[in-house]
Amino acid sequence: MADKYSDRSGIVKIIFLAIGLIFVVRLLILQIFDSEYKEKANNQSLRNITQYPARGLMYDRNGGLLVYNEAVYDLMVIPRMVKDLDTNYFCNALGITQEDFLERMKKAHTYSPYSASIFMKQISKEEFGRWENLLYKFKGFYISKRTLRLYGRPIAAHVLGYVGEVNERDLEENPYYKRGDYIGKSGLEASYEEELRGVKGKKIMQVDVHNREIGSYMHGQMDTMPLEGKNLYTTIDADLQEYAEKVMANKRGCIVAIEPATGEVLTLLSAPCYDPNLLVGRIRGENFVKLNEDISKPLFNRALQAQYPPGSIFKVAQAMIALHLGVITPSTGFVCDKVLGCHNHPSARSVQEAIKMSCNPYFYYTYRRVIQQGKYKNIYKDSQYGLTVWDDYMHRFGFGQRLEIDLPNVKKGNIPDTAFYNKWYGFERWAFTTIYSNSIGQGEVEVVPIQMANLACIVANRGYFYTPHLVRFYGPDSTKNPAFYEKHETGIEKEYFDIAARGMYDVVHGAGGTAHKADIPGIAVCGKTGTAENYGNDHSVFIAFAPMDNPKIAVAVYVENAQGGGGTWAAPIASLIIEKYLKGEVERKDFEHYYIDINPCQKLPLTRRVKKPKKR
Repeated sequence: MADKYSDRSGIVKIIFLAIGLIFVVRLLILQIFDSEYKEKANNQSLRNITQYPARGLMYDRNGGLLVYNEAVYDLMVIPRMVKDLDTNYFCNALGITQEDFLERMKKAHTYSPYSASIFMKQISKEEFGRWENLLYKFKGFYISKRTLRLYGRPIAAHVLGYVGEVNERDLEENPYYKRGDYIGKSGLEASYEEELRGVKGKKIMQVDVHNREIGSYMHGQMDTMPLEGKNLYTTIDADLQEYAEKVMANKRGCIVAIEPATGEVLTLLSAPCYDPNLLVGRIRGENFVKLNEDISKPLFNRALQAQYPPGSIFKVAQAMIALHLGVITPSTGFVCDKVLGCHNHPSARSVQEAIKMSCNPYFYYTYRRVIQQGKYKNIYKDSQYGLTVWDDYMHRFGFGQRLEIDLPNVKKGNIPDTAFYNKWYGFERWAFTTIYSNSIGQGEVEVVPIQMANLACIVANRGYFYTPHLVRFYGPDSTKNPAFYEKHETGIEKEYFDIAARGMYDVVHGAGGTAHKADIPGIAVCGKTGTAENYGNDHSVFIAFAPMDNPKIAVAVYVENAQGGGGTWAAPIASLIIEKYLKGEVERKDFEHYYIDINPCQKLPLTRRVKKPKKR
């Protein structure tokens, strides 16, 4: 007779097997597949510490140290491990309020209750030393060491840039970074971030129940060493940079100086300047707000981002293009009439004289011959053809495009083309008489100061340039960027640039020249003045190179809202930069003191708008 309970015993066995299987599966999930509980367990006994590498240093062209590191500390917290904390005692030790504590803990808990995040960042050695011996009392808190950027000389803020904490966009774009990491935000710090940052390492430490480290996990077998960042060896001449900032200390504008033979930038500044140390450490946020709200815009890099009308310096490029196209010859002369306003000088009988006297009517007629070459009977088609040719050559000069300098956020200026005017005026509804203001660097033409300095390099080199750059090489293997050694030809004959150089020499040294204040005893300076109309008083503009033969320096100076023209303000300032670089010191002391002390810039906010010449 069958046991009447046999079926029930089978069911019971199945139930027990099912329960056992459930436990096994759950244990597998908890111990192998579910990282949350593994992370909880590890956080009770192990501490993963990120080993931050030393960021690469920066040097000037003469080996002087520009940027270095100093050790600082971040106080890290694992919210789940914070227990039995006397918050009043803790806050007093760290010098924070109860409100600060609650806000920081909330932020850390939101990020992750089980993972470490920064509670207090960038603690100095002195501050950390005051409560270092108390840290063992604060369960869930530990120290992570990192470095802070410091600047030995308070110069070149727009070149060197600054470092800041990563934001959400940085985290989304690059998985290398974690919350609390730092990244280059501007300048060379941003452009060379991958080279400068190095590679993070990891250290796993065992901790006891009192949150004290008791040794390396597995004797350090799982640790990885950080790799320090690569050093940058820049092209900047720190002494010249410091001097230029001294000259521009109470002005608005910019100075760019380049070595023509290499494209190496000797000096690049935007005024007002600021001390790069202001954007370091925990005071960075507060100082950034102040700088950002300053009406004079010290954070704005005018040398690379300001798009100005070039004024009469543009005439040099106009003349070279016209000569190359054969629409004028070196001995072509034009009557100096009132078509664009004469500067009260004799009529120019040659290109060299026209550059020397900066004759507006001369370049009006020159530009007309470039735009209206007589290729078509229809004046509108003819102007479209001429402007297309002109636009191509202007781009060969580096205008209307971004010069690939190794700094971020470079503007390209504006060289208007046929599409620009077709959109503005309508197809075949414009001609030379509509756009003639371009002839003297006004109208729709805009250039960036780095392009102005590059124009001086082109004439200095008699027809070519190398891309301006700020880093010679980096790293222990002296890595160089091959793009910086590529020669960019304008395609215009050298003999025409010899004419331009002689005309620019006459601007400074010849009778009737417009920049006698740029004359430096013993140095053959070649320059070109410009006065750019704009909102407010005119801008003062000057480009130059020196010496005339085998030039060592090319410079562009732009002084905003400085009434009086390029020869009055920008030219003498440029001469100080040239003399300082070529002679090592400025011998004209009274002259130097006058232009350092004076501030010719119209006060902000501006109240007067200049009316540009009407198009006709």
